[in-house]
Amino acid sequence: MLRLQIIIASTREGRLGDKVGAWAEKHAREHGKFEIELVDLKQVNLPLFDEPKHPRFREYTKEHTKRWSETVSRADAYMIVTSEYDFGPPASLINALQYLSQEWAYKPAAMVSYGGVSGGTRCTNALRIILTSLKMMPLMESVNIPFFAQYLNKETGVFDPGEIQAKAVGPMLDELMKWAVALKTMR
Repeated sequence: MLRLQIIIASTREGRLGDKVGAWAEKHAREHGKFEIELVDLKQVNLPLFDEPKHPRFREYTKEHTKRWSETVSRADAYMIVTSEYDFGPPASLINALQYLSQEWAYKPAAMVSYGGVSGGTRCTNALRIILTSLKMMPLMESVNIPFFAQYLNKETGVFDPGEIQAKAVGPMLDELMKWAVALKTMR
């Protein structure tokens, strides 16, 4: 079975990304076609990129980079759960992506974005450029959640944006599976 890593991008205090990530993970598990691994960048806790050599050489000197490389290498596909900061992805996600090179190559990525009126669509558009520079295949299929905070149940802490977004997850994962199978032959 192919492995899907769900990467929670936001690391700031008071974030809701972990709640959105739990929602995405629930739907990915219900989809049932991937082995699922949840990766929270807050727990990964990478410092700003601090390796002496460019990631393309894959000659890492820091233990945190070696661990991050091992984690990312395990996946066949990614679902990136990201907020939108200033029309783009959070610095934590850009940093995590730029730490590595070969580990990302020839793998597809789908995005679940959340934010205000745009639902994170500006972020995902900016992120697609970064992903393609890493030789990844960013999918057009995505789940965008506008005004996301209204979907958090304050009493239970459960995030649920409703049926429209939930129904978008399955087709996105189906497309992600097609690309994951096809791209595996290139690695």
